Amino acid sequence: MKTIKLTASSRQDLLNTLLKRSPNNYTAYESTVSRIIDDVRTNGDASVFAYTSKFDKWDITADTLKVTEAEIEEAYSRTDKDFLDVMKRAADNITAFHKKQLRNSWIDTKPDGSILGQRILPIAISGVYVPGGKAAYPSSLLMNVIPARVAGVGKIIMTTPAGADAKVNPGTLAAAKIAGVDEIYKIGGAQAIAAMAFGTESIPKVDKITGPGNIFVALAKKACFGYVSIDSIAGPSEILVIADETANPRYVAADLLSQAEHDELASAILITTSESLAKEVQAQIDGFLKELSREDIMRKSLENYGYILLADSMDDAVSAANAIASEHLEILTKNPYEIMTRIENAGAIFLGEYSSEPLGDYFAGPNHILPTNGTARFFSPLCVDDFMKKTSIISYSKEALTRAHKDIELFAEKEGLTAHANSIKVRFEK
Repeated sequence: MKTIKLTASSRQDLLNTLLKRSPNNYTAYESTVSRIIDDVRTNGDASVFAYTSKFDKWDITADTLKVTEAEIEEAYSRTDKDFLDVMKRAADNITAFHKKQLRNSWIDTKPDGSILGQRILPIAISGVYVPGGKAAYPSSLLMNVIPARVAGVGKIIMTTPAGADAKVNPGTLAAAKIAGVDEIYKIGGAQAIAAMAFGTESIPKVDKITGPGNIFVALAKKACFGYVSIDSIAGPSEILVIADETANPRYVAADLLSQAEHDELASAILITTSESLAKEVQAQIDGFLKELSREDIMRKSLENYGYILLADSMDDAVSAANAIASEHLEILTKNPYEIMTRIENAGAIFLGEYSSEPLGDYFAGPNHILPTNGTARFFSPLCVDDFMKKTSIISYSKEALTRAHKDIELFAEKEGLTAHANSIKVRFEK
């Protein structure tokens, strides 16, 4: 990791470096993704099957596209019982947390007969993308599906690529059963996103697409936004730790590496007021790198996007943290709750030395689908609201409109919209 003094200049240089990781810089792949989307939109199943054969190396048909109940039950029976129990406990925690986000429709009536309100309903059908390949992330599946289920979404479908043997990772299927996915299709990549966005002969069109994926998946979601809703264009993972001299350097080092192992573009940053802590953390990182399995990935991540920033004061540390707006923010200080009240921008905040970031990834309950690349300044974690739609309700009596009609007519006339004004005026003609 690079150890540098935190100044206005170094902070800006860091922000510029981190922004290079934005998915908005993936323009080199946009034309390829656009062709795939147009092809699937035009040719439906035939294109999906052709791309699956090309990229996933197995011959898919309408009969083998959908995961069967027998396949799900077989995968569930093959999954380690202890792991199943852990996923169920995690699902319970995620469900309990997201149930607290539910909101009710409301109506407000006034004595003059005016009625205003908001009707809140779940979307009809949601689609979740789950990556395949060598890695499987059941935790991400739980985080994407359970809020939709809590919201009351009518149908939840899932797409995930199968291996060359036409089988889906059993852990993924077991998690899908626990979360309550209704239908699972064995397709991946940009073609899966396009299929959910526009529908094919075999795959229903959805209202919203959530879930992580590679560059092609991210760009496909971006291109399909507007035809469907999406969660976000997720960038590489990131962690920022604010620590003072009271922090345990071994804990800090372990937590930084927990994100650095995701990929070479992951960012791990420590901001500290203690130079001695900075040196001890670096020593602990060097030791961990010799022990942990993804050493090459972590070394590249830390070399490119790993920083230890030495701050003159905690005020400077907090200011930098708000500017960076990290996906994950840990506060390991003497009084983390006081520091937390000054944090304005972060996807998720972890307080104290026993609240390390993986607690949020897997088990605590809050969603781990978080804004990245500084977008925590204006985006929020995935939540139940993301699967709800809100409709305004307006009803005025003649008495209520009588009091307001002159104001409305004036407003419309000032905007040059005489038909708007007339729509009100005709109700008060002699």
